[in-house]
Amino acid sequence: MELQQLRYVVAVAEIGNFTRAAERCHVVQSALSHQVAALERELGVRLFERTSRRVRLTPAGEAFLPGARACLEAAERARADVAAASGEIRGRLAVGAIPTVAAVDLPAALRDYRRRHPRVRITLVSAGSENLVEQVRRGGLDVAFLGLPPRARPKGVRSRRLGTGELVAVVAPDHPLAHGEADLRGLADEPFVDFRAGHAGRVQSDEAFAAAGVRREVPFEVSSAEFMVDLVRQGLGVGMLPAAYAPRFPDLGVIRLRDAPTRAEHLIWGDRPSPAAAAFLELVGAGDEEEG
Repeated sequence: MELQQLRYVVAVAEIGNFTRAAERCHVVQSALSHQVAALERELGVRLFERTSRRVRLTPAGEAFLPGARACLEAAERARADVAAASGEIRGRLAVGAIPTVAAVDLPAALRDYRRRHPRVRITLVSAGSENLVEQVRRGGLDVAFLGLPPRARPKGVRSRRLGTGELVAVVAPDHPLAHGEADLRGLADEPFVDFRAGHAGRVQSDEAFAAAGVRREVPFEVSSAEFMVDLVRQGLGVGMLPAAYAPRFPDLGVIRLRDAPTRAEHLIWGDRPSPAAAAFLELVGAGDEEEG
């Protein structure tokens, strides 16, 4: 069993097509197919069901895939560790972030990191905080930037709190309260655009309204800040965004809140960061600190 064979199996499993998998691996399809078939003969099982329309994993292939990925990750980590011992950072850096991260200028940090470590392959995904914690916990991401209610802490990962910021209400520019001040009680009769109930980006607002002793209606639940902004522009409701993030939408009206909800931003990483991840943590000032 060879690492190249494992790479081919993973590529076919992820893409579901031998031709496109060969393109990803930069080999001709016949060579890839030959190596996969040789591995199947060695294992004594079929890893893929092949039809004229699609390719999918057999039950044996499903069982084989996690171990294949783990072997490839271990090999990549070993190469990265050897390179780091000689002073070179290489390998991969998988970063996750909420769309509204504001405590760090993430695009600038990634730019600086790429200049310092050009041999590292960087990927970035955007998702909700709960999803990002799970991906870091499972090893799919090296580091991630979260936004959580002030009293919440990420579990099962190492973390550092980056800072706390207030939220502001954002409204259509012709809203009567645009660019003014209010308290939550004064907005309770407005329809709201917010994330789904239970989402980390929603919890801090719900808790703040509950603390103010008022209820609000959220008829529009969205999955992204951009979609929230689109609905707010149309005058369909009031949105809640971090004060440091709201200036990205200068066409919206901003309402400063006297009893504003707050959120805390965290940087999280796994128990044993790779050399590439450790270099990124150093660049953004996290070091080896762990939240108590």
